[in-house]
Amino acid sequence: MSYWRSLRRRVLTPNVSETKLEVRGFHVKSPEARHRLETVGESFLRGYALAAEARRPLDAETGLERVNAEFRGFAYEGAAMGYAVRDGLPLGRRDHVEQFLRGRADRHVYMAYVGVGWAMARVPKLRWPTLHMPDPLLRWLVLDGYGFHQAYFRTRRYVYEQYRDDRFAWPGGGPGDYANRVVDQGVGRATWFVAGTEPRRVVELFAKFAPHRRADLYSGAGLAATYAGGADAAELEWFRDAAGAHAVDIAQGSAFAAAARLRADLLVPHNEVATKVFCGMSPAEAAKVTDETRVQLPGRADIADYEVWRQRIRDAFVPVGR
Repeated sequence: MSYWRSLRRRVLTPNVSETKLEVRGFHVKSPEARHRLETVGESFLRGYALAAEARRPLDAETGLERVNAEFRGFAYEGAAMGYAVRDGLPLGRRDHVEQFLRGRADRHVYMAYVGVGWAMARVPKLRWPTLHMPDPLLRWLVLDGYGFHQAYFRTRRYVYEQYRDDRFAWPGGGPGDYANRVVDQGVGRATWFVAGTEPRRVVELFAKFAPHRRADLYSGAGLAATYAGGADAAELEWFRDAAGAHAVDIAQGSAFAAAARLRADLLVPHNEVATKVFCGMSPAEAAKVTDETRVQLPGRADIADYEVWRQRIRDAFVPVGR
């Protein structure tokens, strides 16, 4: 049985070379930034491989908990993708992600939903209904993950050519074309990687997108800059100022990242630096904003509660981005 699990791991898991910046064609700002981004990718694939080989959904936990705290969230994200891919296969059990989230992964629920979005980009559309995303609010994060995957692996089309699928079919329905806005949030997050954590390149790339798309792109980049890191305080301040009116969108994404880090108890120094620059407060204070704005969401048919939540967070930081 262990032979078959090992074989499944080798068959399902992408080669680690796919995370190298040179292979991806991403900008290399510095050796330190390259090492950070490649470690993120390696940690993600570590989690994915653990899920691919695991006999039961909770079997990956021991290996995941051994990943350095700074990168552990990415490992959980990768594991969620691995389990979601297995859920999407025509044979076998369908509850890998569901069972996974009943364990320690619950603390990483934001990253887990993003990981399911990676899987959505890899399994046929007819298998999307098998993917586990029961939370009506957080399930939008699946599309963030999908957008990140597309921008990371199909960079020319999604980042340099600003492609947008106007016929994109969100598997669970939703208001209007909101799905594409969340996909853009993932594209913006991935652009932080594509640009090698170089804020000037991020701004240059975003300037080529249609103006109505930039708020979501900056939000995603703010999340990545805070959660993944890679830029010092001076660079982050430049990025905030260069974003102009979109500084509040960066702050919203930064607060999301702080909430994810705090829930998982994975706070590291660069999170503190980023929320101070982007939000004008500590990660705990920024995360509190996300909690306070999540209550009594209206449940309207014409606008997603997820977007109402994001707008409330954004509005809380208007003085920061004035």
